[in-house]
Amino acid sequence: MKKTLRIAAVTSAVVLTLASCGSRPSDKADDEVEKGTQYPDFKACMVSDSGGFDDKSFNQTSYAGLVNAKEKHGLKTAEVESNSDAEYDGNLKELVNADCNQITTVGFKLAAATLKSAKANPDVDYAIVDSTYIDESGKNTAPANVKGLSFKTDEAAFLAGYLGASQSKTGKVGTFGGMNIPTVTIFMNGFAKGVAKYNEDNDANVQVIGWDEAKQKGSFTNDFETQSKGQSVAKTLIRQGADVVMPVAGPAGLGGLKAVKDAGVMGIWVDTDGCVSAAEYCDVLLSSVVKAMDVAVQQAITDSAEDKFTNEVYEGTLANEGVSLAPFHEFDSKIDQKVKDELKALQEQIISGDLKVN
Repeated sequence: MKKTLRIAAVTSAVVLTLASCGSRPSDKADDEVEKGTQYPDFKACMVSDSGGFDDKSFNQTSYAGLVNAKEKHGLKTAEVESNSDAEYDGNLKELVNADCNQITTVGFKLAAATLKSAKANPDVDYAIVDSTYIDESGKNTAPANVKGLSFKTDEAAFLAGYLGASQSKTGKVGTFGGMNIPTVTIFMNGFAKGVAKYNEDNDANVQVIGWDEAKQKGSFTNDFETQSKGQSVAKTLIRQGADVVMPVAGPAGLGGLKAVKDAGVMGIWVDTDGCVSAAEYCDVLLSSVVKAMDVAVQQAITDSAEDKFTNEVYEGTLANEGVSLAPFHEFDSKIDQKVKDELKALQEQIISGDLKVN
């Protein structure tokens, strides 16, 4: 069993992420180190979903926010890594018993357990990544101690779809998900819309394999952990002609990137900049659809420590840099300036509201 309660732990995967974000405390100026002693009695905690903190995806990025908050403010931390969905209730109870002042839960699948724990512990502040408690009328039904951290990833995925279509030689691009849930399909919807926009603007007919936006049906691994499943689904898409593949499946998606690399085609990663979190695949990654979950998590923790916490939903967008399209890295010289200019113009139109994606 990999489930552990760890105090102020930093996995090697997160160190990789932090290396791209700035210096570690020992490298900071004296006055900055002094700032790292603000809240020594405050304890911020985190529960991963079943993907674990080294998933090179949303758990890892969210965990970086916890580590960054510790380094900046000198607070105490603890975290529990989940093996399965059945462990969420118990893991949250473990952190409550560990006297956590604030708990972040990572992922849509923890929504019910988070709400249950928050109602039972109104003195603890909770933030949940990739979920909100907004009802059909648009009302935020979350208790006062629960903050949803949401992201309009379809905005950045739209740009990724446009990019993928522009680079395809076969006229076919593919995407697949871990599960058919909103936080996954929002990427796939945006991707498909971006491809459609490329076709409209360039009189092209690039096809999307693996996702039918109109029917909301497509290809899924039905879990987020098994890389062999991601590899198998990606191989199928590639056999069908896709030469650009975007997995939206957490660690299972890494199997998709392996299939992409083995076939000599191109990939697009999600949640993190894949050239940082999954550097072994950087040579096949056109770009990544990035969610600044680390920033949102760190701010929620800071707000709680400073007694400024509210249940107002955070929404990451292109406008506030909560979502973005990562640099092109090794493909930068291979992408025409015309395409880069078009992507920049599309981003500006989305930010201004002239182009509706959601």
